[in-house]
Amino acid sequence: MLPELIDRVVAGDEVTITRHGRPVAVVIRPDSLRTRRADEALARADRLADVIEAARSSPLDEAPTLSTTRARELATDVATTRSRR
Repeated sequence: MLPELIDRVVAGDEVTITRHGRPVAVVIRPDSLRTRRADEALARADRLADVIEAARSSPLDEAPTLSTTRARELATDVATTRSRR
């Protein structure tokens, strides 16, 4: 049975494996997965570009709402998260 599933995946099919009628896994070709992930990353980048563009046309508040201490905490958290990758 597994060789037949692999043959279908090699042919370009996406195979969903179920347990008791509920999907538990999907088998796809690695190149399809890379393409899907790239498409998702590009869509996120487009959404971010839209947010940045909208922010450019919005006036800034006169008083900052983020303290220097909190800004440093956030920057440290981002750096820590990136170093774990």
